[in-house]
Amino acid sequence: MAAMSAPDSIDLARLRRSCAKCSLQQLCLPAGVSARELEQLERIVQRNRHVGRGERLFWPGAPLTGVFVAREGAFKTTVLDESGEEQVLGFHLPGEVIGLDAMGTGVHRCEAVALGEAQVCEIPFDQLTTVAAQLPSLQQQLMRVIGQGVDRDQDHLGVLVRRQANERVALFLHGLGERLRTVGLSSSRFRLPMSREDIARYLGLALETVSRGFTRLQDDGVIEVTGRQVEVLDPERLTRMAHGAEEERNARRGRA
Repeated sequence: MAAMSAPDSIDLARLRRSCAKCSLQQLCLPAGVSARELEQLERIVQRNRHVGRGERLFWPGAPLTGVFVAREGAFKTTVLDESGEEQVLGFHLPGEVIGLDAMGTGVHRCEAVALGEAQVCEIPFDQLTTVAAQLPSLQQQLMRVIGQGVDRDQDHLGVLVRRQANERVALFLHGLGERLRTVGLSSSRFRLPMSREDIARYLGLALETVSRGFTRLQDDGVIEVTGRQVEVLDPERLTRMAHGAEEERNARRGRA
Protein backbone atom coordinates (compact mmCIF):
# COMPACT_ATOMS: atom_id res chain seq x y z
CA MET A 1 0.00 0.00 0.00
CA ALA A 2 1.07 3.60 -0.52
CA ALA A 3 2.85 5.46 2.25
CA MET A 4 0.61 7.52 4.50
CA SER A 5 0.42 11.23 3.78
CA ALA A 6 0.01 14.06 6.30
CA PRO A 7 -3.81 14.01 6.11
CA ASP A 8 -3.69 10.26 6.80
CA SER A 9 -1.74 10.93 10.00
CA ILE A 10 -4.42 13.34 11.20
CA ASP A 11 -7.10 10.72 10.63
CA LEU A 12 -5.01 8.14 12.48
CA ALA A 13 -4.60 10.44 15.47
CA ARG A 14 -8.36 11.01 15.57
CA LEU A 15 -9.04 7.29 15.51
CA ARG A 16 -6.50 6.65 18.23
CA ARG A 17 -8.26 9.13 20.48
CA SER A 18 -11.72 7.74 19.75
CA CYS A 19 -10.67 4.14 20.42
CA ALA A 20 -8.21 4.81 23.23
CA LYS A 21 -9.70 2.18 25.58
CA CYS A 22 -10.96 -0.26 22.97
CA SER A 23 -9.51 -3.76 22.79
CA LEU A 24 -9.66 -3.37 18.98
CA GLN A 25 -7.54 -0.21 19.01
CA GLN A 26 -4.55 -1.99 17.45
CA LEU A 27 -6.55 -2.45 14.26
CA CYS A 28 -6.10 1.24 13.49
CA LEU A 29 -2.41 1.44 14.27
CA PRO A 30 -0.48 -0.60 11.63
CA ALA A 31 1.52 1.79 9.44
CA GLY A 32 0.42 0.18 6.15
CA VAL A 33 -3.29 0.89 6.54
CA SER A 34 -4.56 3.82 4.49
CA ALA A 35 -6.86 6.57 5.71
CA ARG A 36 -9.64 5.26 3.45
CA GLU A 37 -9.47 1.83 5.06
CA LEU A 38 -9.41 3.35 8.52
CA GLU A 39 -12.48 5.42 7.73
CA GLN A 40 -14.20 2.29 6.38
CA LEU A 41 -13.69 0.57 9.70
CA GLU A 42 -14.71 3.67 11.64
CA ARG A 43 -17.99 3.99 9.71
CA ILE A 44 -19.36 0.60 10.77
CA VAL A 45 -18.84 1.20 14.50
CA GLN A 46 -22.01 2.45 16.18
CA ARG A 47 -20.66 4.54 19.03
CA ASN A 48 -21.74 5.63 22.47
CA ARG A 49 -24.90 3.62 22.97
CA HIS A 50 -26.05 4.13 26.54
CA VAL A 51 -26.92 0.99 28.50
CA GLY A 52 -28.67 1.34 31.86
CA ARG A 53 -27.92 -0.70 34.96
CA GLY A 54 -29.50 -4.15 34.59
CA GLU A 55 -30.19 -3.67 30.86
CA ARG A 56 -29.36 -6.60 28.57
CA LEU A 57 -27.31 -6.43 25.40
CA PHE A 58 -28.56 -9.88 24.33
CA TRP A 59 -30.13 -13.00 25.81
CA PRO A 60 -30.18 -16.78 25.18
CA GLY A 61 -31.62 -17.58 21.77
CA ALA A 62 -31.16 -14.05 20.41
CA PRO A 63 -29.55 -14.00 16.95
CA LEU A 64 -26.03 -12.70 16.51
CA THR A 65 -26.35 -9.19 15.09
CA GLY A 66 -23.12 -7.66 16.30
CA VAL A 67 -20.37 -7.66 18.87
CA PHE A 68 -20.02 -5.03 21.56
CA VAL A 69 -17.15 -3.22 23.24
CA ALA A 70 -17.71 -1.54 26.60
CA ARG A 71 -16.27 1.97 26.43
CA GLU A 72 -17.41 2.70 29.98
CA GLY A 73 -18.89 0.42 32.61
CA ALA A 74 -18.79 -3.35 32.95
CA PHE A 75 -21.03 -6.32 32.13
CA LYS A 76 -21.62 -9.85 33.32
CA THR A 77 -22.64 -12.83 31.19
CA THR A 78 -24.98 -15.31 32.85
CA VAL A 79 -27.10 -18.42 32.32
CA LEU A 80 -29.75 -20.12 34.43
CA ASP A 81 -29.04 -23.61 35.75
CA GLU A 82 -31.60 -26.42 35.89
CA SER A 83 -33.01 -25.10 39.17
CA GLY A 84 -33.42 -21.58 37.80
CA GLU A 85 -30.44 -20.17 39.72
CA GLU A 86 -28.27 -17.61 37.97
CA GLN A 87 -24.74 -18.73 37.13
CA VAL A 88 -22.18 -16.05 36.24
CA LEU A 89 -19.98 -17.13 33.34
CA GLY A 90 -17.77 -14.07 33.15
CA PHE A 91 -17.26 -10.36 33.61
CA HIS A 92 -16.42 -7.91 30.84
CA LEU A 93 -14.45 -4.76 31.58
CA PRO A 94 -14.04 -1.53 29.60
CA GLY A 95 -12.25 -2.27 26.34
CA GLU A 96 -13.23 -5.95 26.20
CA VAL A 97 -15.40 -7.53 23.51
CA ILE A 98 -18.81 -8.98 24.41
CA GLY A 99 -20.91 -11.33 22.29
CA LEU A 100 -18.42 -13.81 20.85
CA ASP A 101 -20.37 -16.72 22.36
CA ALA A 102 -22.68 -16.66 19.30
CA MET A 103 -19.99 -16.90 16.64
CA GLY A 104 -20.24 -20.68 16.35
CA THR A 105 -24.02 -21.12 16.10
CA GLY A 106 -25.27 -17.66 15.19
CA VAL A 107 -27.37 -17.42 18.39
CA HIS A 108 -26.42 -16.40 21.90
CA ARG A 109 -26.20 -19.00 24.65
CA CYS A 110 -26.12 -16.53 27.52
CA GLU A 111 -27.22 -13.02 28.37
CA ALA A 112 -25.07 -9.95 28.91
CA VAL A 113 -26.23 -7.57 31.65
CA ALA A 114 -24.85 -4.14 32.55
CA LEU A 115 -23.49 -4.02 36.09
CA GLY A 116 -24.00 -0.25 36.17
CA GLU A 117 -24.50 2.66 33.81
CA ALA A 118 -22.44 1.91 30.70
CA GLN A 119 -21.53 3.09 27.22
CA VAL A 120 -20.86 0.58 24.45
CA CYS A 121 -19.81 0.52 20.84
CA GLU A 122 -21.71 -1.95 18.66
CA ILE A 123 -20.11 -3.44 15.56
CA PRO A 124 -22.60 -5.13 13.16
CA PHE A 125 -21.20 -8.61 12.62
CA ASP A 126 -21.94 -8.92 8.90
CA GLN A 127 -20.21 -5.61 8.17
CA LEU A 128 -17.33 -6.53 10.44
CA THR A 129 -16.62 -9.73 8.53
CA THR A 130 -16.80 -7.86 5.21
CA VAL A 131 -14.29 -5.26 6.33
CA ALA A 132 -12.09 -7.92 7.96
CA ALA A 133 -11.84 -9.71 4.61
CA GLN A 134 -10.26 -6.54 3.21
CA LEU A 135 -8.00 -5.72 6.16
CA PRO A 136 -5.60 -8.52 7.17
CA SER A 137 -4.70 -6.62 10.36
CA LEU A 138 -8.37 -6.69 11.38
CA GLN A 139 -8.56 -10.44 10.83
CA GLN A 140 -5.44 -10.95 12.92
CA GLN A 141 -6.79 -8.81 15.76
CA LEU A 142 -10.13 -10.63 15.68
CA MET A 143 -8.27 -13.91 16.11
CA ARG A 144 -6.39 -12.45 19.08
CA VAL A 145 -9.63 -11.24 20.66
CA ILE A 146 -11.24 -14.66 20.19
CA GLY A 147 -8.16 -16.25 21.71
CA GLN A 148 -8.38 -13.94 24.72
CA GLY A 149 -11.99 -15.03 25.21
CA VAL A 150 -10.93 -18.67 25.18
CA ASP A 151 -8.18 -17.86 27.70
CA ARG A 152 -10.71 -16.28 30.04
CA ASP A 153 -12.93 -19.36 29.78
CA GLN A 154 -9.95 -21.53 30.70
CA ASP A 155 -9.11 -19.21 33.59
CA HIS A 156 -12.67 -19.62 34.88
CA LEU A 157 -12.35 -23.39 34.78
CA GLY A 158 -9.05 -23.05 36.60
CA VAL A 159 -10.81 -21.09 39.35
CA LEU A 160 -13.58 -23.65 39.78
CA VAL A 161 -11.21 -26.61 40.22
CA ARG A 162 -9.38 -24.95 43.11
CA ARG A 163 -10.19 -26.74 46.35
CA GLN A 164 -9.41 -23.85 48.68
CA ALA A 165 -11.94 -21.01 48.71
CA ASN A 166 -9.19 -18.50 49.59
CA GLU A 167 -7.30 -19.52 46.46
CA ARG A 168 -10.38 -18.88 44.33
CA VAL A 169 -10.84 -15.39 45.78
CA ALA A 170 -7.12 -14.60 45.41
CA LEU A 171 -7.05 -15.90 41.84
CA PHE A 172 -10.12 -13.83 40.98
CA LEU A 173 -8.61 -10.59 42.33
CA HIS A 174 -5.24 -11.30 40.74
CA GLY A 175 -6.81 -12.03 37.36
CA LEU A 176 -9.03 -8.96 37.55
CA GLY A 177 -6.02 -6.79 38.28
CA GLU A 178 -4.11 -8.19 35.32
CA ARG A 179 -7.06 -7.52 32.99
CA LEU A 180 -7.36 -3.96 34.27
CA ARG A 181 -3.65 -3.47 33.62
CA THR A 182 -4.16 -4.68 30.02
CA VAL A 183 -6.72 -1.94 29.32
CA GLY A 184 -4.52 0.74 30.89
CA LEU A 185 -6.06 0.90 34.38
CA SER A 186 -4.48 0.34 37.79
CA SER A 187 -4.04 -3.26 38.86
CA SER A 188 -3.37 -2.33 42.49
CA ARG A 189 -6.21 0.09 43.20
CA PHE A 190 -9.60 -0.50 41.65
CA ARG A 191 -13.32 -0.55 42.29
CA LEU A 192 -15.13 -3.85 41.89
CA PRO A 193 -17.93 -3.30 39.36
CA MET A 194 -19.67 -6.48 40.46
CA SER A 195 -21.37 -7.35 43.75
CA ARG A 196 -20.16 -9.98 46.23
CA GLU A 197 -23.17 -12.07 45.17
CA ASP A 198 -21.99 -11.99 41.54
CA ILE A 199 -18.47 -12.93 42.62
CA ALA A 200 -19.85 -15.86 44.61
CA ARG A 201 -21.86 -17.09 41.61
CA TYR A 202 -18.78 -16.79 39.42
CA LEU A 203 -16.51 -18.63 41.86
CA GLY A 204 -19.03 -21.34 42.70
CA LEU A 205 -18.99 -20.42 46.38
CA ALA A 206 -21.49 -19.31 49.01
CA LEU A 207 -21.71 -15.57 49.60
CA GLU A 208 -20.55 -16.02 53.19
CA THR A 209 -17.49 -17.93 52.01
CA VAL A 210 -16.52 -15.14 49.62
CA SER A 211 -16.95 -12.54 52.36
CA ARG A 212 -14.72 -14.60 54.69
CA GLY A 213 -12.15 -14.85 51.89
CA PHE A 214 -12.00 -11.07 51.52
CA THR A 215 -11.79 -10.67 55.29
CA ARG A 216 -8.92 -13.15 55.59
CA LEU A 217 -6.97 -11.47 52.79
CA GLN A 218 -7.44 -8.15 54.55
CA ASP A 219 -6.49 -9.52 57.98
CA ASP A 220 -3.34 -11.02 56.44
CA GLY A 221 -2.35 -7.64 55.01
CA VAL A 222 -2.68 -8.73 51.40
CA ILE A 223 -5.47 -6.31 50.46
CA GLU A 224 -7.37 -3.38 51.93
CA VAL A 225 -11.11 -3.34 51.21
CA THR A 226 -13.50 -0.43 51.70
CA GLY A 227 -16.89 -1.24 50.24
CA ARG A 228 -16.12 -2.14 46.65
CA GLN A 229 -12.77 -0.33 46.65
CA VAL A 230 -9.81 -2.71 46.69
CA GLU A 231 -6.15 -1.86 47.21
CA VAL A 232 -3.59 -4.62 46.77
CA LEU A 233 -1.01 -4.12 49.53
CA ASP A 234 1.11 -7.22 48.89
CA PRO A 235 0.94 -8.10 45.17
CA GLU A 236 3.64 -10.77 45.43
CA ARG A 237 1.78 -12.68 48.10
CA LEU A 238 -1.51 -12.30 46.21
CA THR A 239 0.20 -13.82 43.18
CA ARG A 240 1.52 -16.73 45.27
CA MET A 241 -1.92 -17.36 46.73
CA ALA A 242 -3.55 -17.15 43.30
CA HIS A 243 -1.27 -19.88 42.01
CA GLY A 244 -1.49 -22.10 45.09
CA ALA A 245 2.10 -21.46 46.11
CA GLU A 246 1.12 -20.00 49.49
CA GLU A 247 -0.83 -23.06 50.62
CA GLU A 248 1.93 -25.34 49.35
CA ARG A 249 4.55 -23.40 51.28
CA ASN A 250 2.46 -23.52 54.45
CA ALA A 251 2.00 -27.27 54.01
CA ARG A 252 5.78 -27.76 53.70
CA ARG A 253 6.30 -25.76 56.87
CA GLY A 254 3.72 -27.92 58.65
CA ARG A 255 5.46 -31.13 57.56
CA ALA A 256 8.81 -29.73 58.68
